[in-house]
Amino acid sequence: MKLHGKNIVGGEPVTCSGPTFQHRSPLDLAPLEPPFEEASPTAIHRALEFADACFGEFQSRSQQDRAKFLEAIADQIMRLGDTLLKQAHQESGLPLDRLTGERGRTVGQLRLFASIVREGSWVDARIDPPLPERQPVPRPDLRRMLVPLGPVIVFGASNFPLAFSVAGGDTASAFAAGCPVVVKGHPAHPGTSELVAGAINDAARICGLPLGVFSLIHGGPETGRALVRHPLAKAVGFTGSRAAGLALNQVALSRPEPIPFFGELSSLNPVFLLPESLKERSQQIADGLKGSITLGVGQFCTKPGIVIGIAGPDFTRFASQFKESVEKAASGTMLHQGIAESYLSSLRSMSSIDEVEAFAVSEVNQDSLPGAKGTPVVLKTSARNFIQHRELWEEVFGPYTLLIEADSREEMQKLAQSLSGQLTATIHATTGDIHAFRPLISALQTKAGRIVLNGFPTGVEVSPAMQHGGPFPSTTDSRFTSVGTAAILRWTRPICLQNFPEFLLPDELRDRNPLGIMRQLDGQLTR
Repeated sequence: MKLHGKNIVGGEPVTCSGPTFQHRSPLDLAPLEPPFEEASPTAIHRALEFADACFGEFQSRSQQDRAKFLEAIADQIMRLGDTLLKQAHQESGLPLDRLTGERGRTVGQLRLFASIVREGSWVDARIDPPLPERQPVPRPDLRRMLVPLGPVIVFGASNFPLAFSVAGGDTASAFAAGCPVVVKGHPAHPGTSELVAGAINDAARICGLPLGVFSLIHGGPETGRALVRHPLAKAVGFTGSRAAGLALNQVALSRPEPIPFFGELSSLNPVFLLPESLKERSQQIADGLKGSITLGVGQFCTKPGIVIGIAGPDFTRFASQFKESVEKAASGTMLHQGIAESYLSSLRSMSSIDEVEAFAVSEVNQDSLPGAKGTPVVLKTSARNFIQHRELWEEVFGPYTLLIEADSREEMQKLAQSLSGQLTATIHATTGDIHAFRPLISALQTKAGRIVLNGFPTGVEVSPAMQHGGPFPSTTDSRFTSVGTAAILRWTRPICLQNFPEFLLPDELRDRNPLGIMRQLDGQLTR
């Protein structure tokens, strides 16, 4: 399957006679064919015009039609077979077995959203029947449900070329809600993006949907700003760096019509090691932690960035075991050369801060590993020094963590309370630890979107109960998640229909409940 390197607007490749870019494989830094065209202002405008023009038809399609579309996308992605996996491997350096699993997650979440849409209760229908005899004022007939916002801009993420990119969770949940999507492809995997975009458009054709329901746009930061700024865009999903996310959020907020911007930005994902847990299983924790910080060469948004324990013999033993485990860990290929260079720069900056020591570095000989290499590193400091130096609070994207030694339970509590918002916080504890450190657990519930007990935060289950979003700056809106079925809520708004006749009501709000969905009727949940 030959790539064309063009933007895809309204289901068709569009030639843009402007700048091009060419990605280099992180495996060996060799340039990959073909060059890709950056979108022109005309292409961006046409993509949003197509999306806006088809919004009415797409949102009015039955839930069954939308479910079939999501399932057709999953089928078409699988039809790409090894071609997709090999392209993603060349562009991202990720191993084929990891990409096979990620493809499974991608099609799995598409099918999960299809099942949620087909069942239909996600619209949160609420009906308050009229009370004409109520005194002193009669109650009108009130019917409320969630409806889609309109065209959504989705930014592909570098670290998940399938599950968080063109057909990832943002796109799947937006389609499920009834919103057309314009994706800004990530320049670190443009060929993978083109292949998946073709699968989405094939699915749209199979399902008889207007092809403006999806477009793929290539380009740099200005292209991203232009998409967010466009007056026909109604919401944005973003996963990436804090600096880029905050800049785009500002664009979304400063428009004449501000729009919702859900950005997943950065997180330290602190891990707290409580005393009795270290006494009982320090080696197990050390090995698990090493696996968590090196998984995917440390390029997960839930990677533990800081690890906190209380000074004493058990913490000293754990630290020695962790050091030995990290020193035996292998380096790996990072997603692209820019990330590898940023990782090295961040390590130099962190190491130059007062009272920060180099604690563990992989001793596995990786001199023969070409391309964008990331070597596991652990730095160490005190809790007092961490609290004083906000530079240490910056996320380092790569196989790195900072080991922090607190003098006391009170200092550990102080550190927890000083933290900014996080995607996750992890506690390793026995039952005795839990009783002794209840204030710590309470503090962390105000800081993170997901609290992990006796596990590790890497590995995000795609399920109805998952929360992947936390207080700022981990995300721009802690009320929502980008993983799991609740992700659909980001692309909706409630509408209330008052005193509407039955024939004007959508099926979700009709008296006889033709869809059989769960609804709140006069304050009681019922089908």
